[in-house]
Amino acid sequence: MTTYNKIRVGTLAVAEPFMLDPHFKRAVILLCNHDNEGSFGYILNKMKDITISDLVVDFPKFNAPVFYGGPVQTDSLHFLHNVGDLLEGSKRITSGVYMGGDWDQLKFLIQQKLIEPKHIRFFMGYSGWTDTQLADECKDGSWILCDMHANYLFNSQPNTLWRTVLQNKGNAYSIIADMNDDNNIN
Repeated sequence: MTTYNKIRVGTLAVAEPFMLDPHFKRAVILLCNHDNEGSFGYILNKMKDITISDLVVDFPKFNAPVFYGGPVQTDSLHFLHNVGDLLEGSKRITSGVYMGGDWDQLKFLIQQKLIEPKHIRFFMGYSGWTDTQLADECKDGSWILCDMHANYLFNSQPNTLWRTVLQNKGNAYSIIADMNDDNNIN
């Protein structure tokens, strides 16, 4: 099976340990779209120092952090959640993970306390690739494809997610997971 065929919606693209691009260093990206025109997803482990209530003026008081989704359109806001059965217009990405939905209904459900911060993640910007760019980068070794589990998004600590995903992949990846973040001392 070619790398392109292994890339699919709901897969994680995990940055190889020596990636120098500061946008993607130790990044764990959930792929939310992949087709002949390209791919996009959100970096799950780069939390910003701001909450959604601080960022969006007319948003209900809600202590949910905002994450850096990637370097594309950083002035755009996106969200992933696990309440697809409550939120109209949600798109299922993988088991227990949905993308987007009706914004006004989201705010209403938050006001009614039917959605809590543990159910949702907000992202500024996204990560995107042209038609074969991601497959080429995978072939070159820039990305390690891993299975997604909803716990990675909703129950893991962002600062240890890269390591956790690679440890769970097992074998040689467990060794990679233990590599120091400072590549000069390995």
